[in-house]
This record gives sequence, C-alpha cells and structure tokens, in this order.
Amino acid sequence: MTATHLLGIRHHGPGSARAVAARLAELEPDVVLIEGPPEADALVELTEDPAMAPPVALLAYATDDVSRAAFWPFAVFSPEWQALAYAREAGIPVRFCDLPAANTFAAGPDEHTGPPVDPLALLASAGGYDDPERWWDDVVESRRDTESPFEVIAEAMSAVREDEKPAQGNEARREAYMRSVLRRTRKDGFENIAVVCGAWHVPALADPLPPASHDQAVLKGLPKRKVACTWVPWTHGRLATASGYGAGVRSPGWYHHLFTTPEDVTTRWLTGVAAVLREEDLPVSTAHVIEAVRLAETLATLRGRSSAGLAEVTEATRSVLCGGDEVQVELVTRRLVVGERLGEVPERVPQPPLAADLTATAKRLRLKKDPVVKELDLDLRTPGGLDRSKLLHRLRILGIEWGSREASARRNKGTFRETWALAWEPSFEVDLVAAAVHGTTVPSAATAAVRGTVEGTPPLDEVTTAVENCLLADLPEALPEALAALDARAAADADVARLMSALPALARATRYGNVRGTDTGALRAVADRMLDRICAGLPPAAHGIDDDAAARLAKLVDGVHDATSLLGDEPKERWLAALARLAERPSLPPLLAGRLTRILHDAGLLDALDIELRLGRALTPGVVPSAGAAYVEGFFDGGALLLVHDEGLLRVIDAWLAAIPDDVFTEVLPLLRRTFGAFSGPEKRAIGQRAAGLTGAARVVPVADELDEDRAERVLPVLATLLGVGA
Repeated sequence: MTATHLLGIRHHGPGSARAVAARLAELEPDVVLIEGPPEADALVELTEDPAMAPPVALLAYATDDVSRAAFWPFAVFSPEWQALAYAREAGIPVRFCDLPAANTFAAGPDEHTGPPVDPLALLASAGGYDDPERWWDDVVESRRDTESPFEVIAEAMSAVREDEKPAQGNEARREAYMRSVLRRTRKDGFENIAVVCGAWHVPALADPLPPASHDQAVLKGLPKRKVACTWVPWTHGRLATASGYGAGVRSPGWYHHLFTTPEDVTTRWLTGVAAVLREEDLPVSTAHVIEAVRLAETLATLRGRSSAGLAEVTEATRSVLCGGDEVQVELVTRRLVVGERLGEVPERVPQPPLAADLTATAKRLRLKKDPVVKELDLDLRTPGGLDRSKLLHRLRILGIEWGSREASARRNKGTFRETWALAWEPSFEVDLVAAAVHGTTVPSAATAAVRGTVEGTPPLDEVTTAVENCLLADLPEALPEALAALDARAAADADVARLMSALPALARATRYGNVRGTDTGALRAVADRMLDRICAGLPPAAHGIDDDAAARLAKLVDGVHDATSLLGDEPKERWLAALARLAERPSLPPLLAGRLTRILHDAGLLDALDIELRLGRALTPGVVPSAGAAYVEGFFDGGALLLVHDEGLLRVIDAWLAAIPDDVFTEVLPLLRRTFGAFSGPEKRAIGQRAAGLTGAARVVPVADELDEDRAERVLPVLATLLGVGA
C-alpha cells in the first residue's frame, strides 16, 4: 500500500530543516516531492556538485520576455535544501511539484496569489503571542528536540483552513497541480512518498484526494510560455523579509548560525558579534562577551525560554557590547543577523552566453561577485586597471550596475584613475538574460546597445551620453555611428540650452584618448562645431528671459566655460570673445550679467578698475535694489576672495548696501543671504575684518519718521547766521 508523508514547513528555518532531515531519515522514502517549479527537475543533479554552495536560487524566466522571471531561493537551513541533500545521499529521485513556471508566466495578474489569511498570525494569537515570527521561532525554529512537529502542524493548518473558503485563482491551480503530481508519482509505482511543501498546502494534499477530474478541470486550458531554468548564486540579504522577498525571514544570518552551530549557540554568536565590532576598531573585551552571554541567558530564563533567542542576544548586544548605540546595533544586524553570505554555483551550470562571458571575463580580471560593497581603485595606466574599467563601463551600458563611480580616495583630478564601489546583486542574473538580446559577449552586447540608442532621432543628451560611454567602454565599432548621430542632432537642434548641456560631456570625453588610447580627433571636431553654434545662439537665448531662466542659463554658461578649458586655447578664446560681446548688452538679466563679468575678470580680460566701474553702474541708486542684488549674486558665485583683496570693490559693495532704504532692504535680504551665505567661514571673517577697517566707509544715519518742529525752530537762528540772512 502506498504511504504518503506530508511534511509541512516554513520555507526557510533551521528548526524546520532539522525536522525534515530527521523525518526523512526515519521514513526512508523512495521518492521526495518538493514544492518548486517542475522545469527544474533536470537541474537537481547539479546539487551533487561540490562547487554548489548555498545560498543559491532556481531562476526561471520566459525566454521571450525576461521581465517574467521568478526565483526559488535555498539556504543551507531551508527544509527543501535538506530534502535535496537527503535524496542525493540516499540515491532516490526528486521531483518538483508546484505549478509549472510556463503556466505561471503565461497567466495574467491574479489577486488570489496566497493564503486568504496569515495562518501564523492566527496560530500565534491563539498561543498568546502578538508577533507571529516570534511564535514560530519559539515553537519550531529554535527547537532542538527530536520530536517530529509535522503532525501537529498539519492539524493546526487543517483547523485554520476549516473556516476559510476553498482555494481560488492561482492558489487553486497550484494545489490542483500538486495533487496531480502526487497521483502521477503513485501511478509510477512509488510506495513511500515524502512531500515537502508549505504548511498551508498540507490539508489540500491529505487523503482522501478529490477526484482527478476535478483537478483536471481546474488545470484545463492553462496558457503556456517557453521558459528556461538555471541555478544562480543568492545572498542572505535577499532572503530577508526587508528585501521584499515574500517568503523571507527577518534574520537569515541568525538562522544559519542556529542550524550550523550544534552547541554553545549563544556564546559563539556573541563572540562573532564582538569580532564584527572589533573590525570597526570598537573596544570590546572578553569580559564584555562573558557579561553579554550571562545577560542573554538570564533574560531567556526570566521569559521562560529553554535557550536565548534572537531577541535576548540582541538586547544583550545592545546593552553590553554596543553601550546602547543603535548605530552599532544596526551594524551587527546588517553583518550578522541578516548576513552577507553569497552562494556559489558550479561552472557547468547552464548559463546564457552573455552571462558565461561575463563570468569568464570577471575571473580573468580577478573581479569577485561579492554582495558586500567594496571600493576598487583603478590605475588606467596599467592593463589590468584599464580592462577592469572597460568591463564595468560596458556593464553599465547594459543596465547592470555592478559598480558605481565614486570620488577618488586619492583626490586625484587626473583622468588616469577611477574609483568604483562594487556590489553584486543576484537580480543582475536576470538583467544579463535581458541584455543577451544585444549580443553573446559583453563587448558585442554593449556595442549593439549603443547603436540602438543612437538610432532614429533620440534626444541630444542621450546621444552625448552614448558617445561618452563609447570612449569609456572602448567600443570603437559603435563610436563612428554615435559621432555621426551626435553631429546630426546638434546641427538640427535649435535649442541652445540643450547644446550647452551636451558640450561638457563631449569635452570630458576628449580627455580619454590620452589614457585609453582612443583617437578623439573626430570628437573634437564635433565639439568644435557645437561650440560655434552655442556662441551664435547664446545672445538670442539670453534676451528677454526671467530670473529663473537667467539662473539656469548662468549654470549652463559655467558648464560650457569649464568645458572650453578642456578643448584647448583656441576654442576658449572664441568662447570668451562671445561672452565679452554678450556682456556689453544693456538688456542682459542682472544675474547673468554679473556672472559674465566675473568670468571675464577671472580670465584676465577685465582689470580691477573695469570691475569697479561695472559694479558701480549695476549698483547705482537709480537701479532697482533687487536687480543690484541679482548682479552681486551672479558676480560672487565664483567666490568671495575678490572682496578680501580689492578694497575698491569692497567700498562699492559697502556703499551700495548702506544706501538701500530700510523698506527695500527686507525685500532684497533673501538674495543677499543666498549670495553671502555661500561664502566659506574664513571668507566671511576676512571680509568682515576688511570692512571694519575701511576708512571713510559709508555710515547709515538714522532718520526720524516725524519732524520735531520745536527742535527745528531752535536751529533756525544758527542757520541764518551761517548763511548771512535775516532770522
């Protein structure tokens, strides 16, 4: 007679994993059914490879739309992984019994994607707990006895489901398919069957099963899509509930510790906590650890627990090892409670060609896929540094942000050094599958992606970015097309602001040829023509604009000015000549006029006397104070050292400020605060000292609001005598 044993589990938990391993050893089944996609049956044998190290995940995706993808993660403390391990050692077959991914990916959105209630919450409430996680941890995961919990779990889930409606939608299809696999397994002659599935599904798989015709009707006509399946590395961080994983747990690192540590669990854990804190140069002694262990065990005793759980060791960590510092507690949570472990899969695991090429390239360049953020400083003058930079830039073109650019730790402004922050995410495996439509190798895929970007009539900024990416990633085959598209878009674009936004990236790109060995002559020619269009179009663009538009244009002018310094002396001279002509226009917005005046002064085209005259005209009493304030803001956007070193300029500003009427001063005060507030502390102090020492500086004489006629009459005789007239 066929015997079926239903082992209801939570998908990731050390107690469940130990119970499954013990129960399977006791039952000695001749086949194991595991909740998971049946497309992965052919991949089970890969778990026998010694190079397979959890956490890992099954990845299934629709071959025609990789956005339809799903992961089934396994940690060493996952009951399903222990079932796989038992089957491997016992030499018995394993079958996955969940609804095929081919059907799941073909179906549309389904509101019935899980249990209608949270069974753990109901059971925890019945047990007097307000936290379902804590209840499950106490009654299942933290247990170390040998008594099987599966009969009790099945009874509890049956009681919960008695008052609920029958499964609907996708849940109904999943359970119907599980039953169909169970029937097929019995029909194949297996007599001792073990089923490892989520505890919620146990009542639906218990005998007597409904008629096969019922399940066939539920599954009839389900749409299908072609899918592919493989193993990918996973991380403890992605197993955590906080990552958004629906079946995640709060503390995968703690669960790993519980499962892999046979004794002295609390002591070994707190010793690990101390090691993490010491790595950050925090003072933690052996005495601290001893006291923390005592506190955790005392708390467990007071709470009626057989051993300290995560709550107790965390409180001991906070109080004794971290001194109440929540930042340190967060560090321990991130590094240990959640954990940063990354699994490994064998090289023979099937991979798309693009993913295989990346794996081989990363291995050659000694770039390890690590979930922990690590800084990588590259010297582009060395072959290894240059090749690593090219790979990371190519991946960014493909939308795979393995590395993000950081400011160089060595504070070097040269182009021969790059600093990256590297962190590998398991989701990049899906991104690699999606990027495979562009090519089978990283260089060819990046080249095709750039070509796709510049096809048609993309925005100018996208084309400019594509050109810069070509140079950074060393994609010579795509560069001519990108440059041609850039030249065409720049010629057709009448918006000077867009041209000005695009030029700095081109100017930066011209510098890469020195280090990366790329010919940037064609790029310089395009940048030169773009600069000519900017110089011609800037005067009309600056005419009749409001203050906000003037501020935006001033920022663009700064960007182009910096860019011309990279293009060479001749382009910079043309640019400065254009600015000089523009600065003479009386209709120029004050903020922009002030900015241009400062640029021309810094370039040596205006001397101190010119500056005093221009500032004097801009700040004369006939000019609206708000316009004068805008001029000052634009002028001093480049720094305040001029006020420290030029007394004449300081006098002009001092006199202007003193002459602003009280009722107007409050209106221009925000502008003045914004201008002078941007100065550094030392600059402000130096300006204050110079202003206090001005000789003959303007002084503000308070004026009474009303005339005192009695006092005025007493002055009249004196005035008459002085003027030689009769009183």
